Amino acid sequence: MNEVKQVILVRTDLKMGKGKLAAQVAHASVQCFYLTLQNKPDLAQKWLKQGQKKVVLKVPDYKTALEKYEMAVERGIIACIIRDAGHTQLIPGTLTAIGIGPDKEELIDEITGDLKLM
Repeated sequence: MNEVKQVILVRTDLKMGKGKLAAQVAHASVQCFYLTLQNKPDLAQKWLKQGQKKVVLKVPDYKTALEKYEMAVERGIIACIIRDAGHTQLIPGTLTAIGIGPDKEELIDEITGDLKLM
């Protein structure tokens, strides 16, 4: 069976607190799932049935995060950019995380396979 997963990329250069980081990951997961549900409902349902596999990976900086986002979009994979509202630790509009998928695991791995777990 083709496995489906979602990957969340988190910028490590921002040195976010644990709570901030968890919130940004949650935003990315929910937003990307919602976009997938709207645009690729069969894939969204498959992800739900398979247990909603999520992997959180580190990206070192803004440039790398944006490059991974663009690679996903170019390949037709749902992706989203999460920007902080700026109420606490970060400047408003700071790119904090990238959500990729849910989509076929092998397609996502082609983009994110070089990154390390959070």
